[in-house]
Amino acid sequence: MKKHLFILFACLLSSGILSAQNAHFTTSGTIEYEKKVNMYAVIKKVINKDNESWYTPAFESYKKNNPQFKTLNSKMTFGGNKTLYAPIESDDPPSNSWFSDMPLAQQINTVYTDLNTTVATTNKKVFDEQFLVKDTARKINWKITDETREIAGYTCRRANAIVMDSIYVVAFYSDEIPVSGGPESFTGLPGMILGVALPHENVTWFATKVTDMPIAETSLKVPVKGKQVNYKSLLNTLTAVMKDWGEYGRKFFKIYLL
Repeated sequence: MKKHLFILFACLLSSGILSAQNAHFTTSGTIEYEKKVNMYAVIKKVINKDNESWYTPAFESYKKNNPQFKTLNSKMTFGGNKTLYAPIESDDPPSNSWFSDMPLAQQINTVYTDLNTTVATTNKKVFDEQFLVKDTARKINWKITDETREIAGYTCRRANAIVMDSIYVVAFYSDEIPVSGGPESFTGLPGMILGVALPHENVTWFATKVTDMPIAETSLKVPVKGKQVNYKSLLNTLTAVMKDWGEYGRKFFKIYLL
């Protein structure tokens, strides 16, 4: 009996080792992300007693002509422990609504991150001006949980964090893609981030497709356009521009710095 148990254990152990040896990890390729913004919820948050006489009818008009969720697409290319995240231009005709020009409802960042040096270079559109922000990638104090879900065919684990002192972030990463990257400026987990939610900001980014393929590092082009700044100088510029905007300005302020 003991002999049979030993043989069974040896077979199971051998099977596990072979399975681990044959496991495939994606280290280069592309990821397509879908950004969804709950526009109705976002707009409601900017309506108050001081502006409701104008905003409320404008909001009602918006609801008649636009869906609750705005969908935007982007693509990340990664290889050599470097990532390039960029918006995909929409074929939809531009909306005439002012609400559609809110920063959260747009894709204002193209982000190149060298995960070897932890330096990020971001082309960032702020109103009609282009900035080129080069600085250390944001350090996020993630708390990894036991919760899992499947995204784009990959098993992902949940992690939570607070960024910019008050923005709650939920992320889902997969160690089957052993690259510590992610959409926008979200990085720093032991695997690729395939899903991000900012619950209180009413916005999510989730991968819809992962393509495992060789990527030449030369194809990952560092953004070069825009006024060159670092994070601190951009912060100072936005603070000066929006100092008289009140609570409304502070909401814009955070989104531009994400």
